[in-house]
Amino acid sequence: MQTTDRGLLALIRHEGVVPGPYLDVKDVWTFGIGHTAAAGPPDPARMPRGMPADLETGIREAFRVFRTDLAAYEAEVLRAVKLPLEMHEFDALVSFHYNTGGIAKAALTRHLNAGNRAAAAAAFMGWLKPAAIRSRREAERDLFARGSYPTGTIPVWSVDRNGKVDFSRPIRRLSEAEAMALLRPSGTPMPPPAQPATRPSWWQRLASFFTGKENK
Repeated sequence: MQTTDRGLLALIRHEGVVPGPYLDVKDVWTFGIGHTAAAGPPDPARMPRGMPADLETGIREAFRVFRTDLAAYEAEVLRAVKLPLEMHEFDALVSFHYNTGGIAKAALTRHLNAGNRAAAAAAFMGWLKPAAIRSRREAERDLFARGSYPTGTIPVWSVDRNGKVDFSRPIRRLSEAEAMALLRPSGTPMPPPAQPATRPSWWQRLASFFTGKENK
């Protein structure tokens, strides 16, 4: 099971792209699309400080490292979750785990493995540190529960030689097509956008049941 194209775009949009090493909110050296040394090489603390001389090369490197990191996070989600997942549920869990590293110990995983998807969805909101992460948790919860994918461009942020990111205005915005081209090996054709599932999600079926509109 692998993250869908829309899931990848949602995750990268949450993270943003910083084509140089920076200090995150916990003062951990980070690079590109949320990459830290804990995920493997390269070690952002040992990378040249500041913005790369060639912005395009820096962006490509950020996406290359992200592709390498992602497989490990996907595998860890699959090991932690014991029930079959809808693709949008998997996408939401990978985004959550990529950000927190907490899939194995999270209450949402326990609720999900017990078959309580409603409680699992609500438990996304138990991870709200720092407080600024709330909007991401809400988006991941809604993706898990309803298959609601965010859309829009992907920001590229600048960083100074001290590792401070300038969030006042992105220096570039990547379109979804540009981001997907960076995610795919050269020469791999891009498939048409995924279509929404025709079968109602468990969340929709539950809502229909309480409103008396469920199709039998």
